[in-house]
Amino acid sequence: MEDVEELLDRSVAAESYVIHAPQEGDKDRYVDLSKIDFDALRDQFQKARKRTEAEKLRTAIERILSHLVHLNRTRMNFQEKFQQLIDEYNAGAINVEVFFDRLMTFAQELTEEEKRSISENLTEEELAIFDLLTKPDIGLTKKERKQVKNVARELLNKLQAEMLVLDWRKRQQSRAQVLVTIEDILDGGLPDKFTEDYFHQKCELVYQHIYDSYFGEGWSVYATTA
Repeated sequence: MEDVEELLDRSVAAESYVIHAPQEGDKDRYVDLSKIDFDALRDQFQKARKRTEAEKLRTAIERILSHLVHLNRTRMNFQEKFQQLIDEYNAGAINVEVFFDRLMTFAQELTEEEKRSISENLTEEELAIFDLLTKPDIGLTKKERKQVKNVARELLNKLQAEMLVLDWRKRQQSRAQVLVTIEDILDGGLPDKFTEDYFHQKCELVYQHIYDSYFGEGWSVYATTA
């Protein structure tokens, strides 16, 4: 519990929740929810000032959620759910006991999300591309999902090995080569369920993700926030 207190020892004023990109030095403040004993935390909640303990847990969730969304924008649904929970509490629709219980449930959901790359047999970087290609669900079979995973791996390996050089985002030719590579690999590997319009939409989403996340020469949001 001393470790938990050290991790969570900050309360937050009631305000709208906004995702901020992790800043330099955030690694030292990263909260690993999987290491928190939730039963012990609930006991502490019952013994201590409930409103303060709820705000501490909220802060821990805020930090891990910011980290997860920064790595994979398809996790924005977690942000929306978190914001809705905060809004209900701030509006007085739920009391502090219900708020704390829902925060606990939400924290455990985030813990499962952190482990999903392992269950999908993908790296966090591959998972981000896989999620962009498969969400919302279009009813892919197990075999088709495997196809998409292979495409995500192939694309990432190709881009990292040959395309994402220093300052690639500043050069029009380099950006064009990245987009063409995305289109070629997706066109050659995605299942037939990806219609032409859907295919082009996914190409744009993946390109934007690569542009936002990879800065060249091995520097990326994954390297800087790992």
